[in-house]
Amino acid sequence: MSTGGRGDASFTGSIAEIYGSLMVPMIFEEPARILADVVAGAGGVDVLETAAGTGVLTRMLAEAGRFEIVATDLNAPMLEAAAERVRSERVRWQVADAQDLPFPDQSFDVVVCQFGVMFLPDKIRGYSEALRVLRPGGLLAFNVWDRVENNAVADVITRALCAATPDHPLEFVKRTPHGYFDIDRITGELAAAGFERTTGEYIWGTSRTTAETGATAFCRGTPLRGEIERHPTLDLPSATAIAAAGLRDRYGSEPFEAPTRWLQLTAHRPV
Repeated sequence: MSTGGRGDASFTGSIAEIYGSLMVPMIFEEPARILADVVAGAGGVDVLETAAGTGVLTRMLAEAGRFEIVATDLNAPMLEAAAERVRSERVRWQVADAQDLPFPDQSFDVVVCQFGVMFLPDKIRGYSEALRVLRPGGLLAFNVWDRVENNAVADVITRALCAATPDHPLEFVKRTPHGYFDIDRITGELAAAGFERTTGEYIWGTSRTTAETGATAFCRGTPLRGEIERHPTLDLPSATAIAAAGLRDRYGSEPFEAPTRWLQLTAHRPV
């Protein structure tokens, strides 16, 4: 993960604002509500959120009114956008690497992460850090996107862009956000980090958007933007137009609904 440069986790410039205003209402609010309910049922007060992004899950946890939340992200621009959207005395914002958390052992009752672990270069290291800062019996709760084929807007955009540039395919969406969905692999890595009582469930949801909004959100409000800007033949306006055309061909020009699917997991630190 990186606060800048060319990594798949680079959320710099205007990406954070577009992500917060377009991506979040399109695909992130529904999973965040379900994940927040899991945290609310877990007991405990002290919550660490990693990869908080622009704060959609943070807001829902703060609205519960009983948690003390430390919300972290490696990307400072994302946290700045989150702090503007979520104003609560229950939240402390801090730039932090989920693979090297700056907190003492056994500091939290819950560690929660909304669509962030896919970006960790070393998943087991990230899980081990979560285990370290959890108190005995503490909960790790997180979600990851299912394969891109089960997330229609992302799939249509990826197919359209790759078809337009077969010699230099734009595969960030398939490679990273939708590249870590195998429940057996994930539960195995959780066990390797020391977690027990792991559960996982694939959940279907609904994305609501338009062709233009969906294209703008993905092409300009995610790290796909960096991949486009480095592309030898495409620029950002043309890539956005290709993505929008693909969505219009599939769904038309009016607002539409499309399926999403993600995997939600929980695991506990041994008592």
